[in-house]
Amino acid sequence: MHNVDNILVPLDGSENSLRALDLAVFLAKRCNAKIICLYSIVIIPITEAQMAAPIQFQIEEEKYARKILEKAKNLVKQNSIEFSQVINFGNAGYNIVKYVKNKANKVDLIVIGSRGRGTIKEIFLGSTSNYVLHKSPVPVTVVK
Repeated sequence: MHNVDNILVPLDGSENSLRALDLAVFLAKRCNAKIICLYSIVIIPITEAQMAAPIQFQIEEEKYARKILEKAKNLVKQNSIEFSQVINFGNAGYNIVKYVKNKANKVDLIVIGSRGRGTIKEIFLGSTSNYVLHKSPVPVTVVK
């Protein structure tokens, strides 16, 4: 039987990502595992003419990320589970898989929501959860 010591939960603030966190808490309690929450902030390509708007967007998105991670931390801590967080920038699916493939991070399981905030983008690019499901070197649980 494979031990689950570290559970990665990618968050974006959507209902599905928060349901994934709930399931991760449930599993972590039973496995005595730690929870790592990861939030990827989208980077909008910018041209000089529109410099201010994307920078403002990024600042707002980072504030939002910190608010969501604070909420997650409170939930995890009130369940007496060890918590850590990661904020990175760029494509969420790619960042999640890259984080997990780094052996130093020791992720044993990913618990991810099936749909995030980027529903229109998903039609064209495929969902983050689908990407992670196919590229992850560790087991993935997708929460609807």
